[in-house]
Amino acid sequence: MKNNIILKSCAIAACGIFALLFNGCNSPDKDAKTVKEFEKFIKSYEEKIIPLLKKSSLASWNANISGKEEDYKISADIDFQISKIFSNKEDYEKLKKFKESKAIKDPLLCRQLILLSNAYCGSQIDTAKLKKIIDIQKGIEKKFNIFRAVTGKDSLTDNEVENILLTSSDSKKLETVWLATKVSGKNVVADVIKLVKLRNDAAKELGFNNYHEMSLKLSEQDPQEIEKLFDQLDSLTKDEFAKLKDEMDVYFAKRYNIKKENLMPWHYQNRFFQEAPKIYAVDLDKYFKGKNLIKITEDYCKGLGMDISDIIKKSDLLEKKGKNQHAFCTDIDKKGDVRVLCNVIDNEYWMNTLMHEFGHAVYFKYIDKDLPFTLRDPAHTFTTEAIAELFGRFSSNPRWLKDVIGVSDIEIAKIEENANKNLRLQMLVFSRWSQVMYRFEKGMYENPDQDLNKLWWALVEKYQMLKKPLNRNEPDWASKIHIATYPCYYHNYLLGELLASQLYYYINENVLKTGDIKNQSFAGKKEVGVYFIEKVFKPGSKYFWNDMIEKATGEKLSAKYYAKQFVN
Repeated sequence: MKNNIILKSCAIAACGIFALLFNGCNSPDKDAKTVKEFEKFIKSYEEKIIPLLKKSSLASWNANISGKEEDYKISADIDFQISKIFSNKEDYEKLKKFKESKAIKDPLLCRQLILLSNAYCGSQIDTAKLKKIIDIQKGIEKKFNIFRAVTGKDSLTDNEVENILLTSSDSKKLETVWLATKVSGKNVVADVIKLVKLRNDAAKELGFNNYHEMSLKLSEQDPQEIEKLFDQLDSLTKDEFAKLKDEMDVYFAKRYNIKKENLMPWHYQNRFFQEAPKIYAVDLDKYFKGKNLIKITEDYCKGLGMDISDIIKKSDLLEKKGKNQHAFCTDIDKKGDVRVLCNVIDNEYWMNTLMHEFGHAVYFKYIDKDLPFTLRDPAHTFTTEAIAELFGRFSSNPRWLKDVIGVSDIEIAKIEENANKNLRLQMLVFSRWSQVMYRFEKGMYENPDQDLNKLWWALVEKYQMLKKPLNRNEPDWASKIHIATYPCYYHNYLLGELLASQLYYYINENVLKTGDIKNQSFAGKKEVGVYFIEKVFKPGSKYFWNDMIEKATGEKLSAKYYAKQFVN
């Protein structure tokens, strides 16, 4: 699972498809004049928003590449101009009247009405407050992008931090590096809490209890249903995870020559225990050493019938000073200018990351450009995560390593069992980490004045089964960039994993028509690419997300395939 993903158009609107508010769309169309007025409204809206969205996307891209103060200011200024469009109360009243008229029955117009109404709904707050929110968020983003963990005289990049946490067996060194990464939380915590309260104030002005509730409802996710799903996933995974956690603890106690009860969060090989630690005897990194990971990704997509050469040319994929150290994909203009930011080095982590981000990229690229501008987005933010996560899984898939990297049959036989174990471990580790993120954000927005440090560690101990360091009382939660700059988003990663498994099973059984579910890489299978493009990508947000999923797989989103693949 990747750390960062910028879905620019979704972030600007800050809302989704809240169809329950707009059930008049299916009424008979008896007012041609209203339809014409709405079409005129759309044209006027597009004339204003299209150039600004492109400028905003480019400004954000430049800021993330350079890390320069002036680029962040340009980005914030343009975002504020966009926010003023959506906060226009006269336009919002027009949209409400269009909805109340029950005159809009054409499916594409109806869909645009739903999306635009929500885009404006989410911004009907004081413009001064909106500007403050944007400015604080951009300031936090900059602090994260330029932050480097400092140990002694060493200033470490994120890649260097992850390498130390992964490879060192020196407990003291691991503790020092882990603690150094948490300084980023101290640097931003005051601003994050200020931002949370401002977002809550904005949500309450619009009639919601808090920003978390608003975010889910305005993306057509029922908060109670999401909580029910996470409770179900907790029940499905906790026993298996407990067994795996004990297996990990036995391994690490031996590795670090300490007692199991003395294991601490820095012993689990990454900053948040969100990635599977390497406890199985399989070194996937060696298969990517010296390889051109970018070319591998390009060739794989080409084999599916998806050309990403144009995307690669406009992307920024290698490390450089001042640049955002993480990874994301952005659709600059909804017309084909799609870009990926990465910091690639030749290991399995970055192979996974490239595949993940270009999963997003092909989704954006192949959305039907004949759709109205407003509908040229994924069906939901988690549906594009599903493609990214499905692609990312292949970097540790033995069959993919054989078909795409050229690993020999003899070598595959040696690593197959442990590679599959590692993927299963990754899915369960990530599932438990997602529980922490979802429940922490929910609790934080419900009561930002509570002891958030205490809440964070209570959740980490319950769901990840990690031990809080003795007397630790620091804002470690604030060192996770998503909490500040991509709020109330993380649960979509786990929903994406559910859909990734559902798509994987459907493709194997109905497109490839194979009973061999485990040993599939999709390499060179153009029919798989055709399926993705026609059934998932091209529709954009033409349909409500669960309707799109049902059209593509024959059923609505289900957790059963994820459980079948990784838990049962």
